[in-house]
Amino acid sequence: MKRIFLTGASSGIGLAIAQPLIAQAHEVWGTSRNPKRIPEMPGLHPLRLELTDAHSIEEAFDRATAEAGHIDVLLNNAGRGHFGPAELLSQEDIVNQFQILVFGHAQLIRLALPAMYARGSGLILNVTSLASRLPVPFMAAYNAAKAAMAAFTMSMQLELTNSHVHMVDLQPGDICTAFNDAVNKKAPHDSRYEAKVAKSWKVIDHNMKVAPAPELVARHVLKLIDRTDPPPRITVGDTFQTKIAPIIFRFLPQRLRIWGLKKYYGI
Repeated sequence: MKRIFLTGASSGIGLAIAQPLIAQAHEVWGTSRNPKRIPEMPGLHPLRLELTDAHSIEEAFDRATAEAGHIDVLLNNAGRGHFGPAELLSQEDIVNQFQILVFGHAQLIRLALPAMYARGSGLILNVTSLASRLPVPFMAAYNAAKAAMAAFTMSMQLELTNSHVHMVDLQPGDICTAFNDAVNKKAPHDSRYEAKVAKSWKVIDHNMKVAPAPELVARHVLKLIDRTDPPPRITVGDTFQTKIAPIIFRFLPQRLRIWGLKKYYGI
């Protein structure tokens, strides 16, 4: 039985991960901005966590540690996105994305590592995104924050001083959840963008609806937490997004990458 701290446990990928974990007798301390949204299940302990508030982060992690005794697995999953032209995003919007997707989770990593080092074991799973490598149009702040978290993860993989403490960059492609319903859409208010925004959102929404279910990510997580030497990065999603497109893009010059993505989104 492992004790797991999971952010974003009330819906989507987070809830899909929590359910099979507790079914296998693991204990999960799951967080949400509104813990009442977390279903009541034995083995799932709801916690309030606001990733934009450093005090809330420390308080939630300290409470989980006190109740659990120690945390074996930190699973940084929570997130939300903004959709709209990058030049029209406010400073507040951009900062918000980095606070939720990078700074908040980086704080949890710093809180978790000392105890993991002291025990000589531990696993940190950072759910970033394939968008860190294949950016989605009109989600610049989201793409950039996910790319920053992926780079932060790889940097820490270089630096970890205990071979029994592992960190994994888990990069989902499109996964069929209600994520798009919660995306903060910024109306362009600029005729230059209206057509492109509409076309892009049509493709993004369609891709989400036909994407694999979040249980696919959960199955990968279940395998990862049982491995003694997990891989540093895995991608999860359909074959084209996670296997074919990244390989093709790795060898293309930037001009062709941009052309290919524009064609894909019809812009």
